[in-house]
Amino acid sequence: MILTSNQNQATKPIRCAIYTRVSTDQQAEVEFNSCEAQNDRIHSFIKSQEGFELANVYSDPGFTGANLNRPALKNLIADIKNDRIDMVITYKIDRLTRSPRDFYQLIEIFDAHNVGFISVTERFDTSTPAGRLLRNIMLTFAQFERELASERIRDKFAQRAQRGLYNGGRPPYGYKKETGKLVVDFRRARVVRYIFEKYVELGSAHQVTLAIRDSWHERTTLSDSFVWRVLKNPAVAGKVSYKGKVLPGVHSPIISETLFNHVQGLLAQETQEAKRPGSSYHHLPYSGLVECTECRSSMSVSFTDKKTPEGSRRYFYYRCTATNHKGWNACSTRQISAPRLEEIIHQNIVRLSGDPLYLKLLLQQPPENGIEPLQCNSVLTPEILQKALQRHVKTCARKTGIEKSLSVRERIEKVFYGKDRITVRFRWGLPIDGELGESDVLSFRRALCGVRFRPARARPKERAQPRNEVGLFW
Repeated sequence: MILTSNQNQATKPIRCAIYTRVSTDQQAEVEFNSCEAQNDRIHSFIKSQEGFELANVYSDPGFTGANLNRPALKNLIADIKNDRIDMVITYKIDRLTRSPRDFYQLIEIFDAHNVGFISVTERFDTSTPAGRLLRNIMLTFAQFERELASERIRDKFAQRAQRGLYNGGRPPYGYKKETGKLVVDFRRARVVRYIFEKYVELGSAHQVTLAIRDSWHERTTLSDSFVWRVLKNPAVAGKVSYKGKVLPGVHSPIISETLFNHVQGLLAQETQEAKRPGSSYHHLPYSGLVECTECRSSMSVSFTDKKTPEGSRRYFYYRCTATNHKGWNACSTRQISAPRLEEIIHQNIVRLSGDPLYLKLLLQQPPENGIEPLQCNSVLTPEILQKALQRHVKTCARKTGIEKSLSVRERIEKVFYGKDRITVRFRWGLPIDGELGESDVLSFRRALCGVRFRPARARPKERAQPRNEVGLFW
């Protein structure tokens, strides 16, 4: 076979490179298969061609032809790119490569540098129209084979993604690969959890990066972009992504799906608008849930730093946003200490969860002051209410940080704060309330119920809270 790309070299010697190869030592014993036998045959061919002269010999004994990872072949390609070779000559095509894909890759390199190719046992002359036609057909089929291979690979990746399998490459931070599958790297998984909780607390990838440097001995890839990639990667929530689609994975999650989705919402907010002072402190359980009953404005999280004998200390508040925009005296509610409000709500929920008789009275109370009796569905019993409240108390006691905050948001819809009264709107009939059927769950999601109670300071310590201070509405 002869492939030539320059036919105008009659006056200039054609510098020829001999390339020989055998895969195993046994092949060297077969006639015309040894590198020496191939070399002799090609030498004879060069002498028979006018204007051909030998430039160099490249030999790869004991190397497979299934790939291009061969030292002599690499040297040959380097000399071609340095314009030291005009013609490459082999005994047979399969001595150069056995892979059609690699063959056409080499031909493209030869063409790019005006280098011809000759196979001494497979004479083929591309200087003729028929030869050029056949060569173009061969290259067309090579392109067709490449496109088919790409399509097969895409189909394979899509099938693996549908099965929840990771499609290879460098494993996501927090994981390692074992037998082709993702398994949790427990040391780095701790860093992943820390990143998510710190981001919810600080609301800034840069601040999270600084916190990691202070708290962890992670010396690699510590940058804001690294933190951002970890926060955006659905793999840490047990998912796989392919072509923009996120699918359930078979590997173990490092964080809960609820936490991951919550963080995606915060990331979206961060990219769309500038943060107001204190608005990034989403780790407070009632952040975004509190509304002022005096002026119907929302109450956002704010803070102040005060010096103490032990150093500077940060105090958090739920502050009426009217005072931010219209001045401190715009609303008489102003603000309440965040720990105080959270403790008031917690104490009253604990009290209600331990008093089934009181819950029964709440279910049966008549309408009063616009508060409807809690009789929105017959399956809502004191026992169901008590179990739901007790489950909420236990969950909050067991969890901390953002996990606790998410549990609060799952059960509590809204908190209305006033100086003389606090109203908490609960969600009843969630999926975790297994006693309710599916239709009841949907019904109660639409009919939200709530509990009203006064702040703890409104009564003496020795006196139980009056019954008429609590009502339910929907």
